[in-house]
Amino acid sequence: MTDTATMAGLDPATLIDILRVAGSPGFDRVQDQIRRTGGCSDPIHLQGATVTRDRTTGQALYSYSTEHEPGGRLRVACGNRRASRCPSCAWTYAGDTYHLIRAGLVGDPDKGTPHTVREHPRVFATLTAPSFGPVHNRPGSRACRCGTRHSEDASELGTPLDPETYDYAGSVLWNNHASELWRFFTIYLRREIAARAGLTQNAAKEQARLSFGKVAEYQKRGAIHFHAVIRFDGPEGPDTPPPLWATLQLLTDAIHAAASRVRVDLLASGDQPARVLRWGDRLDVQPVKAFGDGSEITEQAVASYVAKYATKAAETTGTVDRRIGNKEALALLGVPDHPRRLIEACLDLHHAYPDRKLRDWAHMLGFRGHFSTKSRRYSTTLGALRQVRADYRAAQHRAALGLPDPGDIPEETTLTLAHWTYAGHGHTPGESWLAANIRRDIEQNRELAREEKATLLDMEGAVT
Repeated sequence: MTDTATMAGLDPATLIDILRVAGSPGFDRVQDQIRRTGGCSDPIHLQGATVTRDRTTGQALYSYSTEHEPGGRLRVACGNRRASRCPSCAWTYAGDTYHLIRAGLVGDPDKGTPHTVREHPRVFATLTAPSFGPVHNRPGSRACRCGTRHSEDASELGTPLDPETYDYAGSVLWNNHASELWRFFTIYLRREIAARAGLTQNAAKEQARLSFGKVAEYQKRGAIHFHAVIRFDGPEGPDTPPPLWATLQLLTDAIHAAASRVRVDLLASGDQPARVLRWGDRLDVQPVKAFGDGSEITEQAVASYVAKYATKAAETTGTVDRRIGNKEALALLGVPDHPRRLIEACLDLHHAYPDRKLRDWAHMLGFRGHFSTKSRRYSTTLGALRQVRADYRAAQHRAALGLPDPGDIPEETTLTLAHWTYAGHGHTPGESWLAANIRRDIEQNRELAREEKATLLDMEGAVT
């Protein structure tokens, strides 16, 4: 257990519960369960049992029950992707996203993409929202419009110069329709590619495929923008090379043209005027480099960048990471002025656009889409990565118990019966403190492992 010196500053209730947990008969098993979840902040509690029997003899080959666990419960990781909710599970999600994006850039046969995808034209594109009013920013070496040179962590960055004239309604409505803007973008992109190749859309599809992986990120002003890896493939996907006409320049030009064509028309509703929603004019498209040549847009950098933002949401703007019932709750939660006004705009607009569910997504500043998405053939899936990890842990568990691999036993000779029920979630105050320390130790060990690996690589490079 962590040194008692780290308990300084704890409130009496937490300290008392720490001592209770540490002195309980099942403490070692509680600690082991928490460690197996990676120090999950809000684990799911399960009750139940599983047994595997020989179909012929009825002999139990393996059995497990939570009956003998502390409190009669088994803790499993919550799996929440938000770093604000569970840093441990968010780290796992970010790692999975990194491997998913990287596999589509460098190739990984185990993840559905050959190494030859490195030779396919691919770009890293960033599509942003338009302006809803001037905000405090850091425009290069110049001062902000307010006359101040803001620091990187200045709290006013992204907030309006004049909140009274800022288009809060336009901002949240844009966020709310961002996924539709992306959908139309992919439709127009395929059309623009075909037109530039001098082909019909069907003919272009028979010769080349378009694959992408993207992640949504909130800017400081509270508007969504998308980062996407977009790649040309051959007619059968990543396993086949794209045709000669599918060049990097053609892809870049088609992206710019497609983004400029996209529009979503909103009819007037209630006291709201008709609107036309479009992408902003700050579209950035950069080729992804296979090897380091001084460019910042490398495969490693892109995968790391996308993974970094896969676990962040609107709370990075100052809002909260859960639903808000009414405006009165904003004062109690201490939400800053700018995100508060955005949330209030969602609540006010709910009756004008009831089908858009703005009240339900007010805490997300109107955005209701998925934060990480990909096309079917880009690379593997998050579900497949989770299954690989689950299979690995199951194999470790079987090895520890001396059980045979399921592949060595004909499926028709065994029968597995399982029954699980939900029994709650979370930690007691003392368990939360223990989980936080376990998570910290795991993070430190990971960092040490990275440093050792980097040192070995440097030494190998020096020798060669």
